Amino acid sequence: MTTIAGPLKPPRTLGVWGWLRRNLFSSWANALLTLGSLWVTTLALRGLIRWAVTEARWGVVTENLRLFMVGQFPPDQIWRVGACVLIVSLLLGLSWGAWGGVLRTFAVAAAAGMATLALVPFDLSVRLWLAGNVALIVGGWGLARRLPGIRWRRWLLPGWLLSLPAIFFLLRGVPGLKPLPPINTNLWGGLLLTFLLSVVGIVASMPLGILLALGRQSSLPVIRVFCVTCIEVVRGVPLVTVLFMASIIFPLFIPEKIHIDRLWRVMAGIVIFSAAYNAENVRGGLQAIPQGQVEAARALGMSGLQVTFLIVLPQALRLVIPATVGQFISLFKDTSLVGIAGLFELLYIGKAVLAQPAWLGRQQEVYVFVAIIYFIFSYAMSYASLRLEAALGVGER
Repeated sequence: MTTIAGPLKPPRTLGVWGWLRRNLFSSWANALLTLGSLWVTTLALRGLIRWAVTEARWGVVTENLRLFMVGQFPPDQIWRVGACVLIVSLLLGLSWGAWGGVLRTFAVAAAAGMATLALVPFDLSVRLWLAGNVALIVGGWGLARRLPGIRWRRWLLPGWLLSLPAIFFLLRGVPGLKPLPPINTNLWGGLLLTFLLSVVGIVASMPLGILLALGRQSSLPVIRVFCVTCIEVVRGVPLVTVLFMASIIFPLFIPEKIHIDRLWRVMAGIVIFSAAYNAENVRGGLQAIPQGQVEAARALGMSGLQVTFLIVLPQALRLVIPATVGQFISLFKDTSLVGIAGLFELLYIGKAVLAQPAWLGRQQEVYVFVAIIYFIFSYAMSYASLRLEAALGVGER
């Protein structure tokens, strides 16, 4: 039996200066590179800050903020957009209290961002709405923590899934219902449209991509050939072509009496395009699972469906988290292409604002503002992916 002669010393920590010396000033070459990078970064930031504070005319953004956010949505019906955000805030707060983890990061970031915006001198109604969202996030968290007996996790997933049609119901309206008059989808625009296209594309393309990946590995020739054809044909053309066909070519092949809204056609094109790429990501994860696990599961008497959905697929999805989130980020940015279909998403709204005589030559301010919005959402998805990978131990076990 081994005995310890004396008390163990606590683990040695580097500290701030130790980390700097180890990572940035470990040699004279690294020190020169670090100092040179700091000098270049300082020059760039100084010029950027000077332009943003003294030269830029941010009125092109502030005076057209409603257009950037909701496009041409009727001003007297914007409360419906606010109600949709309130629904999401409540679900986010409940999910934070029930699950924690990555959702806690999203909930805290959303609450902090809305609380900060509430300090900006908007109209009183806007500031009260922002405060209401913060209250719903915090209240939802408190409710889920205070009533642990309720199986929140069982009900929240259906709640999130049902929130999507509820949001579309609020935004689209109902003919003959006075409080919710119909609003043509041509009036949807800005960040609202960009966000809806991204969410629908992500939520709908993932299960479709999983089915295509499983079908590609099917032992049935008809299913395998069909899935391979769908994947390769869609992946062989750019998204611009898919959107062009969905908005212009597809209506030529359906009877004139049948009218499918342009927004739904574009959404379908985005879902099919993203599903084909997700299918290849999932297929890579499926091929990475050792065959021994499948054989062991079958030796235990599990059926083919049980082996696929309980053993193979969960591990495959865990392995392809980085590639899948990268595809989602790419999809969010690719929504800027729907302008060719006549939809006024965020970037297209920016171009429309620049066409106004009062804001000619203000391209820098508009594109910087749009770039910041894209960066915030893309970075949020990337950070959530890193947190999820750390929680699941991707690459470690």
